[in-house]
Amino acid sequence: MSETGYKTKQKAVILDLLKNNCDREFTVDGLVELLKSESFAVGRTTVYRYLDYLVKNGDVRKFVSDSTRQATFQYIEHKHECEEHMHLKCIKCGKLIHLSCDFMNGVSEHILSHHNFRIDNAKTTLLGICEDCYREEATNGGH
Repeated sequence: MSETGYKTKQKAVILDLLKNNCDREFTVDGLVELLKSESFAVGRTTVYRYLDYLVKNGDVRKFVSDSTRQATFQYIEHKHECEEHMHLKCIKCGKLIHLSCDFMNGVSEHILSHHNFRIDNAKTTLLGICEDCYREEATNGGH
């Protein structure tokens, strides 16, 4: 068994944190800071290596922003289902929403049949502002 395959308290805490926040994605530094805030110090290298293992194992998705080239990670609650739909990501709070929607399925089918281009739904994320952040922005006059 590889080093990352061993079960440790640190890995259990990281995995629990990811599972309990499966609607969000985190950077390595963000996870390290969140763990510290919960009085559980884990080194950045340990977090990165374990996330890499979880990505290879199919438990976590890795997103890399085209603009910042910074990687973020999200726990996949239902592995196979996540490959079948697109995602919405809030640019304010980082919340990730699974977009299981017949309309978007129709868009994918249209693009394939009319443009001969197959969308990789598992890697397609639409950026915008979630309902909570939009409401907060509107309330604070940021509109």
